[in-house]
Amino acid sequence: MQYYSTNGRAPEATLEQAVVAGLAPDRGLYMPRTIATIEPEFFDHIQDLSFQETALRVAQAFFGDDLPADVLKQIVYDTLSFDTPIVPVTERIYALELFHGPTLAFKDVGARFMARLLSYFQRREGKRMINVLVATSGDTGKAALDGFADVPGCGVTVFYPDGKVSDVQRLQMVTQTGANVAVCAIRGNFDDAQTEVKRIFADRALE
Repeated sequence: MQYYSTNGRAPEATLEQAVVAGLAPDRGLYMPRTIATIEPEFFDHIQDLSFQETALRVAQAFFGDDLPADVLKQIVYDTLSFDTPIVPVTERIYALELFHGPTLAFKDVGARFMARLLSYFQRREGKRMINVLVATSGDTGKAALDGFADVPGCGVTVFYPDGKVSDVQRLQMVTQTGANVAVCAIRGNFDDAQTEVKRIFADRALE
């Protein structure tokens, strides 16, 4: 499957290229060119499937043949090792609660999936260590650290604005264990941290 940049000024990329690069060269986000249609029978019996089985079928629609079936299943099941219950808001409206993961943040899902996907590509291609840079306002930095902690072949460094996160958020981040994780406080606010991370991504001399 091919992935295009939302800014429309970069070549299309494979799943591996999009995941490893993070941002497209034109600083856009990568989106799949096509998404496979899920057959109606899936929805007819969705109530009989586990959370992990449902997630795997949806993931297959996004990633197609880019990953071996057994690898994608392992990644999905490792990622979703906790429940995300659906709770009623009104009679016809329900909310998916994504804060039941190990760090109580919604990014527990995305960070854990990304870490395992990067690890697979790094090991398959024998690439050098993949280092991920993250800017956080405090709410999801811990999820990135926990999601990548001790995952082979990749590491993560989280930048947060010094004095502008809560004590709980700061302690969550600076007490994270794992040989492949790091935390840095910066002078400035979240926008400053995010701007510098994007600048680093765009600096070809650092590749």
